[in-house]
Amino acid sequence: MSTTPTSTNVATFERFHCSCNSGDIDDIVSTIDDVFLPDAVVHSPLAAGSGPDTMKLIWTLLLRAFPDIHVMVDDMVVDHDKLASRQTVTATHLGEYRGLAPTGKTVVYEEMFIIRFSDGLIAEVWGVVDTLSQLQQLGAVGRV
Repeated sequence: MSTTPTSTNVATFERFHCSCNSGDIDDIVSTIDDVFLPDAVVHSPLAAGSGPDTMKLIWTLLLRAFPDIHVMVDDMVVDHDKLASRQTVTATHLGEYRGLAPTGKTVVYEEMFIIRFSDGLIAEVWGVVDTLSQLQQLGAVGRV
């Protein structure tokens, strides 16, 4: 049975996703090193840049603020070298986040990502996160 590029890309995404849900920054950093290309580009509300260090920074910030963060994949669509994922995030705010002191509140918000792969590795990530809902739940901004 041969492995297709699409199945390899899904396996790479699932490996990264499982690592992110581990809550173990060392595992996440190691996985990022394994599945991201050295020149991977990241477009995210929390940080943007080039290289795996950008994604490592994002997860370091997230785990400091939300050590129990859990990301559930609700939908996934794969087409050639791209994978789109709609996700629901649940996390408890126990550390500083965007200048906001810990509140102890649990937040639930949605996010969407499109990931482009090259040779089975992550080459580019575009992320859209419902930051407004997240910050409203933390009491940082009022309802709109």
